Amino acid sequence: MACAVFGIPQPDLADRWYDLRLCAETPAPAAPAGPTAPSSGAGGPAAPAFGFSLRAEYGWDALADADTVVVTSVPDACVSGEREVPPALVAELRRAAAAGARMVSLCTGAFALAAAGILDGRRATAHWSHTADLAKRYPGVTVDDSVLYVDDGDVLTSAGVAAGLDLCLHIVRRDLGARVANRLARRMVVPAHRPGGQAQFVDLSVPVADDDSLAPVLQWATANLERPLTVEDLARQARMSPRTFFRRLQAATGTTPLQWLLHQRLALAQYLLEATELPVERIGGLSGLGSAANLRRHFTARVGVSPTDYRRAFAARGSTAGP
Repeated sequence: MACAVFGIPQPDLADRWYDLRLCAETPAPAAPAGPTAPSSGAGGPAAPAFGFSLRAEYGWDALADADTVVVTSVPDACVSGEREVPPALVAELRRAAAAGARMVSLCTGAFALAAAGILDGRRATAHWSHTADLAKRYPGVTVDDSVLYVDDGDVLTSAGVAAGLDLCLHIVRRDLGARVANRLARRMVVPAHRPGGQAQFVDLSVPVADDDSLAPVLQWATANLERPLTVEDLARQARMSPRTFFRRLQAATGTTPLQWLLHQRLALAQYLLEATELPVERIGGLSGLGSAANLRRHFTARVGVSPTDYRRAFAARGSTAGP
């Protein structure tokens, strides 16, 4: 996920993109020009376990110069406790964090951050099948097994597979804004933005058949966010009782209708702040958040900055800069 999001330049989205560097305990020499066969010898990439291999040209010491460090996973033995996370990696992670790097883990990468003490006193997550081990081995970490990812400012953690992609896109959204993240997500054919608080897994005991899919009503809601929508309005549009609609939406998304609506309103507000010069008061109305004061309150609580500061950070630079 990290390579797909950060490793491929997107010149039509931003003039500058991320400079992704793969790091390993023993770096491999630069690949020769032209196609080569995978190598499992000393200094080369490891033998592929599932039909591919990665060539890491940098050692762990390169982490000290990183703005963002992403730990994608650790071996299963480090999860179970049969082996410790390599001390050399732990030392470099601590060094990078002390230097001010943003620390990110995907799935079992949280065990490496925890071993380095970076998650102590923080809320964090991992794939739900590993969170019990994470909490048991590192009691100083507040483990939340119910969310896709946790953004704790300079430390971010995610569950596995798709949730890791969600977190990577969330980072792009933080760094480059909603427009860039949404266009990248569309290019990758994935949802533009799933909030981190959405459940890792949802209750599928109540099937949603094609003839009563929620997709039409959710599309209708996103096209009418300026209206004061209620659960009753959505249920009526879906031709369901409010109780049935509430249960169906929560089963499908892991969140309540009002929280889903708030997320959609804030996403629209972010887009309008970036793409238009409309006053905050007008954006509050168009997004359905009402007054400018209400927009500021919800926006600051969810995004971490005020609408004015957000606009200043992203609308001013447009697509001319990237980390």
